[in-house]
Amino acid sequence: MVKYLLVAIVAALAIGLLRSRWRRPDREPRQAPPPEDMVGCAHCGIHFPHGEGVAAGGHRFCSEAHRDQFRSSR
Repeated sequence: MVKYLLVAIVAALAIGLLRSRWRRPDREPRQAPPPEDMVGCAHCGIHFPHGEGVAAGGHRFCSEAHRDQFRSSR
């Protein structure tokens, strides 16, 4: 009889631990990065986030290739 009581207590503790872990809220939710200003490529006009472009001569370009093409066309 004591064996069954001991098994029941251990099972109840195990279930309680599992439930508490499932109910535990996650860590702080991830914050989305702040939005960036959108700028237009001086060569093709496509808009892209400011941080992803290439700067040269006071202009912003979507790629190094467009920067080079813009320079060679002038």
